[in-house]
Amino acid sequence: MTTHLSRAHSFSTAATRYAAHRPSYPPALFDAIEHLAGRPLAGARVVDVGAGTGIGTALLAERGADVLAVEPGSGMAREFRRALPRVPVLLGDGNALPLADGSADFLTYAQAWHWTDPARSVPEALRVLRPGGALAVWWNIQDHATPWADAQAARIARFLGKDDEARHTADRTSEQTTELDFRRDRLRWTRRVTLDDHLSNLATHSAFLVLGEDRTATFLNEERAELRKVFPDGIVEEAYVVDLLVATRP
Repeated sequence: MTTHLSRAHSFSTAATRYAAHRPSYPPALFDAIEHLAGRPLAGARVVDVGAGTGIGTALLAERGADVLAVEPGSGMAREFRRALPRVPVLLGDGNALPLADGSADFLTYAQAWHWTDPARSVPEALRVLRPGGALAVWWNIQDHATPWADAQAARIARFLGKDDEARHTADRTSEQTTELDFRRDRLRWTRRVTLDDHLSNLATHSAFLVLGEDRTATFLNEERAELRKVFPDGIVEEAYVVDLLVATRP
């Protein structure tokens, strides 16, 4: 539990780097949310929980949603306010939402649901959602069907001594959250980034943020040498699967 909490709170120490290097989401994700929810985002009251630096929030606003953000980390909230000064953000988390009953059409969690306790966050979602409202949770997961990414995941697991916590999060959510009937979609997309950006993205993951700068630097230097063999031009083609779960409140 201590390790989980320390990882959950580690992002505020790297908010600027998180905003600069974390991947965004493809437009098709928001089409899929609307399809599974059976209602449009445009004009909807959307609460983006665990909003971080606002990567997902900005895209929800672009779809015409009326967005309110909730973020537990003060450092992340400061970066959010810098990036999205017109979008309100409240300090709080999904286990105890600072919101009135029946006040949201959508609750969204981008890369954040696994930091909640479902025994508390599910009742909170049901409390805050209006009848017919939707809970949408999703994760950008590196596509391990790509050979180089699978090899990298194995190196990370060996270095850290464990699997990446978020790798099978959607599966665990479906199994553990029996109060809601989730529907699922998976969307594949890619982005091209420099090798430096790719490694900087890795360094913003919680497992490395709590590891310490020296040990993280050791891994990143070794990983740079490995990736140079695959991407000699220094441009990495990252392949992602967005794992999306949507449940509608009765």
